[in-house]
Amino acid sequence: MASNAAAPFWRAAGMTYITYSNICANLVRNCLKEPYKTEALSREKVHFAVTKFVDGNPQKPVVRSDSGTE
Repeated sequence: MASNAAAPFWRAAGMTYITYSNICANLVRNCLKEPYKTEALSREKVHFAVTKFVDGNPQKPVVRSDSGTE
């Protein structure tokens, strides 16, 4: 049974849900007053490790830190 519901507007705009949610999160963070704005912006940073594999063997992981800003 097919649904006749309209597609979400973010999908109709050609965005993924992740892109849409990141835009919304940035808008909310920018609307906050101090000191909450600074706290929220500091939580925006992410840390992750990237491990490359050569011939099926893992190489030394590289730790990255990104601020989330483009």
